[in-house]
Amino acid sequence: MIRKSALAATLLLPSFSFAATVLSTPPELNNKSYVLMDYETGQILAAKNENEKLAPASMTKMMTSYIIEQKLLKGELTEDEKVRMNESAWCRGSSTESCMYVPLNGTATALEMLRGIIIQSGNDASKAMAEHIAGNEGTFAYMMNEEAKRMGMTNTHFINSTGMPADGHYSTAKDMATLAQHIIHDSSKYYPIYSEKEFTYNGIKQGNRNALLYTDPSVDGLKTGHTEEAGYCVTTSSKRGPMRLISVVFGTPTIQERATQTRSLLAWGFANFETVKVQPANQVLAKAKVYFGKENEVQIGLAENFNVTMPKGKADAIKTQLVVQPKLTAPLQKGQVVGKYVASLDGKVISEKPLVALQAVEEAGFFARLIDHIKQFFANLF
Repeated sequence: MIRKSALAATLLLPSFSFAATVLSTPPELNNKSYVLMDYETGQILAAKNENEKLAPASMTKMMTSYIIEQKLLKGELTEDEKVRMNESAWCRGSSTESCMYVPLNGTATALEMLRGIIIQSGNDASKAMAEHIAGNEGTFAYMMNEEAKRMGMTNTHFINSTGMPADGHYSTAKDMATLAQHIIHDSSKYYPIYSEKEFTYNGIKQGNRNALLYTDPSVDGLKTGHTEEAGYCVTTSSKRGPMRLISVVFGTPTIQERATQTRSLLAWGFANFETVKVQPANQVLAKAKVYFGKENEVQIGLAENFNVTMPKGKADAIKTQLVVQPKLTAPLQKGQVVGKYVASLDGKVISEKPLVALQAVEEAGFFARLIDHIKQFFANLF
């Protein structure tokens, strides 16, 4: 049974690791870097050189596709909007790069281009969309870097939209996992494209390069990459039951190793960890005092379900705590953050979710507010 404590004042929460918990050893992998992340919480379950700056190859296109998806969702692009293939983006069929094969000066819709980027890893589609959105690829790369900063991808810098080798173009396993989190969460409408196994355009059918999509039904994305400098790379998402894991591997020696190592990481994660529902959304967890409002208190709870991933067999040891901001004052909006709901294990914080007001509280009239001011004055004397 998950134990709950009473209200507490606001406090700073430490980060958490599973070092004190006995787990089987993560697999030894022949690559440059890897990370295994829990999607729900962002917890790193296993890692090697996760902050080492490396060439991400075509995993770069995850940021390109993310920007396109967000512009579609905001209405700044439409799915049937025609995108021109200029000579600067046109793919001549070189064996050194992957292509969607849109004809020179031809057009494809924004949605077709998105599929060409995600499924076919089309460099031509990536550059055409970059030019369509930003005017040129350099300006689009600036947009990519701004998004990376917003997401907290602190060890990433993009020079282009494709991942072709370039000085100063780098990312890390941890940052790629963070980007995958955002794609899955923020672009849920378009995320099913990442699991599509093939796409035909201009009479040319190409298969998705992520081999795990064909062999593991729990895998539903995201993106492979390969250059001579980068080696074979892949960012993968797998969902089994309530738990979703994100794995990233950089620099494996072969295509086969890329898939095999990812399978090993995911198998280890699902064998050692589980996701537990701690608290559902929209339930009244407590009532908190409100000053200067038409009501003296407000019901508080969670806007989202609170799930926590932890080592298997530890669910009964989870403790939770409501951490409410002191001296809440009206007006309060429904959904306004008023504190935190904190889960801890073995005395360490493992996850937290915002506590919100479950209903609005309007500001009281002048005399009612004056009385609250007087009450606060005398309360502060003692």
